[in-house]
Amino acid sequence: MIEKVHVDLPGRAYDVLIGPDLLATAGAHIAPLLSRPRVSVITDETVGGLHLDALRAGLDGAGISMTSLSLPPGEATKSWAQVEHCVDWLLDQQVERRDVVVAFGGGVIGDLVGFAAAILRRGVRFVQIPTSLLAQVDSSVGGKTGINARQGKNLIGAFHQPSLVLADTAVLGTLTARDFLAGYGEVVKYGLLGDAAFFEWLEAQGPALAAGDMDARIAAVRRSVQMKAEIVMRDETEQGDRVLLNLGHTFCHALETATGYTDRLLHGEGVAIGCALAFELSARLGLCAQEEPSRVRAHLRAMGMKTDLADIEGDLPSAEALLDLMGQDKKVVDGQLRFILARGIGQAFVTSDVPRNTVLGILQDALRDR
Repeated sequence: MIEKVHVDLPGRAYDVLIGPDLLATAGAHIAPLLSRPRVSVITDETVGGLHLDALRAGLDGAGISMTSLSLPPGEATKSWAQVEHCVDWLLDQQVERRDVVVAFGGGVIGDLVGFAAAILRRGVRFVQIPTSLLAQVDSSVGGKTGINARQGKNLIGAFHQPSLVLADTAVLGTLTARDFLAGYGEVVKYGLLGDAAFFEWLEAQGPALAAGDMDARIAAVRRSVQMKAEIVMRDETEQGDRVLLNLGHTFCHALETATGYTDRLLHGEGVAIGCALAFELSARLGLCAQEEPSRVRAHLRAMGMKTDLADIEGDLPSAEALLDLMGQDKKVVDGQLRFILARGIGQAFVTSDVPRNTVLGILQDALRDR
């Protein structure tokens, strides 16, 4: 069964299709977008090795030819060097404005290839085919594209909406347990920020979802995409409500920068830790009951996920240094760091009224427990 979520942006509307075996019918879905029967696909070596032949067959079925480029996997690929590599390759393929570029991979590939498409010939269309849970529920939807800088995560980029998103839930079966759970960190985030009933559903269905229950996976991806689409339609360029989608990310991005964008900490793991810290900060400020962060951590632990700084291997900077890294976050306005905090599960809000010493204390305590 294929589910559809429509992202209704004026002049840039598109559908997100969710369900198993969409690679096999990819050509039929992409063909209406094409002015000529060819696409250029950029993927990473891991995804390419597993799924590129299946995508090629799905495109062949609709008479669409493809060329492909495979990049190294990992967060370090979101760099200027790889943007240049992608753009050079796409120009060598003689990609025109009317053509379609396909981003085939996880969040790193979607962000990178979307950014390359945004700047190539001042903008060419692209299709997202996300292959990780994290990308299916979050990064493939909403048009945020970009790369990392030495100073921090996602500081260089553009808003460039895809023309179509194909979220093949069968592909999730090839993820490692760690990669799947990292994506689950973003799923949990949606319940925490705006849907307490969804979080309660995850508490009950999370184990089945992780074990491969396809109906549960489709339902979780659909609800996550619906929530993101609703927020993006209200606030495409993050002037207001869209900032809520960054629940946990202020802590997360600082931790990713501190760990060098390596496998020491996957993005979704950082989001999970960041959500736990955001709820801890909310409780310490008297915004929510202490039972709320305890419930968040209990669910994450029940799923076998990282929940604390103690779960990150290797050395970390001091609390002061981590707070300085948080100051590079995109949510800084007029030098003031904005936090997404919560009055309870499903009740997130944005504020700049957070004493520096309270945040410092949270980080000091978390480091002391390592």
